[in-house]
Amino acid sequence: MSGIRSTGVRAALFTAPLLLGLLGTAAAPAGAVGSHTSHPDKSLTCRGKGVDPDALVRHRTEIVINAPLRTVWKLQTDVERWPSWQTPVETVERLDHGPFRKGSAFRWTTPIPPNPSTPATSLDITSTVQQIKRNSCIRWTGPAIGEGLRIEGVHVWNFSKVKGGVRVSTEETHTGAQVEADVPTATKLLREGLEAWLRDLKSAAEARAHNRPH
Repeated sequence: MSGIRSTGVRAALFTAPLLLGLLGTAAAPAGAVGSHTSHPDKSLTCRGKGVDPDALVRHRTEIVINAPLRTVWKLQTDVERWPSWQTPVETVERLDHGPFRKGSAFRWTTPIPPNPSTPATSLDITSTVQQIKRNSCIRWTGPAIGEGLRIEGVHVWNFSKVKGGVRVSTEETHTGAQVEADVPTATKLLREGLEAWLRDLKSAAEARAHNRPH
């Protein structure tokens, strides 16, 4: 699970957002929502598959980005360049070559601060794309592993054209003994991580669109 941005294992798969959510570092202050909208009772899917329906830790949020869909999609799927616009992402390595597609996998690392359940650590995440539809949706899964911490994540992204740009919706679930020991704290960290990710994506996409020659 390279989502939480740091590493430890080459084990299975994990979802990037999962990790992101666990980060406290690029997170928004508690209660800050900004231009995000939460939909706790709805579930996102990609090609008919969604997040873990039994997970106790989950969050869904979205944002509207004033940029072309192709720009937003390129930033999100060019995973090796994530560190250039996401400060909490330290490293990313594609484990396959060619177009970003079903079966694509990538390892990424990110630091997480201490919290009531675990000490400060660095997470190693290996994310594998399970479903994808170009310019529409992505679903990846995988483990995030750090000192005293292992999380299994499922992360879904939806992209749709709307008036004013692109609506990006994301939902992620986490399972594991550590996060399930304190569901409120784990959910708060996940929410902050996902909202930070969307803010960074919005800033990067809008800056790129604004600077594009006409």
